[in-house]
Amino acid sequence: MNSSIKGIATVTLALLLNYSANPAFALPQKINHPITVAKSQPLTDTLIVPGERVGPITRTTTKQDLIKLFGASHLVDKTISGAEGIGSFAATQLNLNQGRSLLVVWSDNTRTKPLDVRNLGSACKTREGIGVGTPLSELRKKLGDFKLYGLAWDYGGTILLDSSKLSRYQGKLILRVDAAPNAYEKFPNNYQAVSGDATFSSSNPHWKPLGIRLAEIIVVLNPSE
Repeated sequence: MNSSIKGIATVTLALLLNYSANPAFALPQKINHPITVAKSQPLTDTLIVPGERVGPITRTTTKQDLIKLFGASHLVDKTISGAEGIGSFAATQLNLNQGRSLLVVWSDNTRTKPLDVRNLGSACKTREGIGVGTPLSELRKKLGDFKLYGLAWDYGGTILLDSSKLSRYQGKLILRVDAAPNAYEKFPNNYQAVSGDATFSSSNPHWKPLGIRLAEIIVVLNPSE
């Protein structure tokens, strides 16, 4: 791996592994705000602006803001583990229909500063039209020929944005693709050819029969220092 790719790989893995030097241990909270529930609004703005917002959820949005926007009945507080079980993070699940659900991960258990927004539904898209479910062929049109990690490991399918036309989003957006559920059974040789802890070109012919689509988007709002 050359120095440029190695550097971007390190940044990507650091983002995925840990967002805070002091892991947050958050307990579920029960909040009752009947007035704000009555004023809740649907998620009509589904635009992703990397590093800035996902719809109305911005770098300064708090848990109380989410209650005012969507109503407490649509929110569920939880604690999630980091990649490879490293660290614990306070999070709030927003449950909406029509591909608009998402998860806000917080910097600590006060739930007043979002680290990132993830588990996005298919309704949320960038200005380039990139969203969960976007096929590899479309990603190549928007990103050019880029590099990505092989499948079937913790960071499998992560796109190295620094190698793409959207390098300006590096550190602000994490994109990960995956194969169709039955791809390994139907095309084991192709699957294995682009698997493992290595980088591959998006133009590699072994991707073609695997039904590669964008499987995960993480919008980083307040990266840890």
